[in-house]
This record gives sequence, structure tokens and C-alpha cells, in this order.
Amino acid sequence: MTTLTATKRSKTEKLADIRTNGMVPAIVYGAQVENTIISVSSIDFEKIFKVAGETGTIVLELEDEKTKAKKKVDVLIHEVQVDPVKGFTKHIDFLAIDMKKLIEVKVPIEFIGIAPAEKDGLGSLVKVLHELEIKALPKDIPHSIEVDLATLVVLDSQIHVKDISLPKDVEMITEKDEAVALITAIKEVIEEEEAVDLSEIEVEKKGKKDEEEGTEEETRKGEATA
Repeated sequence: MTTLTATKRSKTEKLADIRTNGMVPAIVYGAQVENTIISVSSIDFEKIFKVAGETGTIVLELEDEKTKAKKKVDVLIHEVQVDPVKGFTKHIDFLAIDMKKLIEVKVPIEFIGIAPAEKDGLGSLVKVLHELEIKALPKDIPHSIEVDLATLVVLDSQIHVKDISLPKDVEMITEKDEAVALITAIKEVIEEEEAVDLSEIEVEKKGKKDEEEGTEEETRKGEATA
């Protein structure tokens, strides 16, 4: 199992300084561990995250900065905050787990194959879900769950959660009747521009002009009579 070294940090440390030194601020919480603020190497974390993702168990080796005492904790990478502009990892949440107890987690869906209905131009593919919630022992949590699109052969074809096969010792939590992917009709948006009758516009303008001139003429006549 992959190990990532973490150092306990003080609340007084500035997060900007931590990041400048090539570290990422983080927190670990969960089973058999108190909420502890830590920091981990940015380079080491990115390497591990590419392999483990948010479903792979890793060992977090906690090192006390003062005593240098070390404690190993089994964790999942629970949440990763990324800077929306520069793309670097800003903060990480590690969830400590008990390897002997079942845990509920969300696992990403990996769509494979091509939907024949979309390929043949019968409709458009809509991916409704992108992850599934499951229950399993940490060691049995799959990295992803495959969904084959080959069964979507006609318009209105659907794949439901109940159609998906799970690995042994993995239980589905997501409602079985939920749609995972489907084929919908292709909607063509046609913008119809109404034809403009220039003659009507000219008649309307002329009418308004005659009305205005008539009003002015009546005004002048009224003034003359007065």
C-alpha cells in the first residue's frame, strides 16, 4: 500500500507560506484519529493521487514536528480543493478509515464502448450519472465502475443502475431504478425569421405622417379662427 508522509502543523502557520515551501495544507479526520491539521509534499501527493484517486486506500504517516514520533493511519483522499485559475492543489481532506469495517463511498463511472444509436444518428447520448455510491470494505473498493454503452441501440434506450454488475463483496447504495445513461431524440433548433413586408411599413409611416400633418393643419386653423 502506498505511503504518504505528513507533518503536523500549527494553526499559526500561514497557508501561503506552506504552499510556497512546496507543501499542501491538509486535515485528517475519521476513525481512530482526532481532527489533525497537517501538510504534505505537493509533488508526492500529486503522484499518489494519480494512482489512488478518491477510492484507493493509502497509508498516511503522521510525523509530529516536535517529537518526530510517527503514526500510520489508513486513509482515503476524501476531498481535494484546486485553485480554479492556476490549477494547483490548495487543500486536501483525508478520511481515516477502519480497514475491517464497511464504508460507503462514491466511485466514478467509466463509460466504455460506443452507443450504436448515437453512432447511427438515431439520437444523442446523455450521461445522467457520473458516479455511484457503494458499500464495501476499503480493500474491495473499485477504482471505477465500468458501464458498457453497447446496449444503447435504439431511441429511448436506457441503462439503469440495476443493469450494472459490481465486483464481488461490493453493495450498491444508489437507487437501482435511476438512469445512468440514455438516448434522446436529436433536437434541431430552427430559428424562423418572420418576413418583413416593407410596403406595410411604408404605408404605416405614411399614415402616421398624414395624421401628424392633419393635426398640425387643424391646429393652425384653430389658431386662425381664434
